[in-house]
Amino acid sequence: MAATRRITKELQDLSKDPPANCSAGPSSPTELFSWTASIIGPADTPYAGGVFNLKIDFPADYPFKPPKLAFTTKIYHCNVNANGNICLDILQSQWSPALTIGKVLLSICSLLTDPNPDDPLVPEIAKLYKENRKAHDDTAKAWTEKYAQGVSG
Repeated sequence: MAATRRITKELQDLSKDPPANCSAGPSSPTELFSWTASIIGPADTPYAGGVFNLKIDFPADYPFKPPKLAFTTKIYHCNVNANGNICLDILQSQWSPALTIGKVLLSICSLLTDPNPDDPLVPEIAKLYKENRKAHDDTAKAWTEKYAQGVSG
């Protein structure tokens, strides 16, 4: 099965050369199509110091269909809804089989650094981001402290 080979190769690549501030791997030794991932909140963002967990589900026809990623850690972000779903073009219309989980995780890190309030999943958060950046960042920081603490520092 092509998906199994591809996922196994990505797992090997990730263990050899993990993306900065990210980690990912199978949820259990027997379940190759269901992974968990962690992203450390980027410095100089309201998410700094937080550890955000995600779940990754690979479809049977991966890499021809995108994996499904969702935050399992609550996060205050205009491109992530209350269910943890992520609004990111490469997870939908812009998916390409050339992309890997490592590249997807880096894109999610970039989204934490540079939210896209013009294509929000949560319009109220996007509105606050555009109209009162300090209030937005204070709330995002408070949520990070409340829900994503895992690293001291």
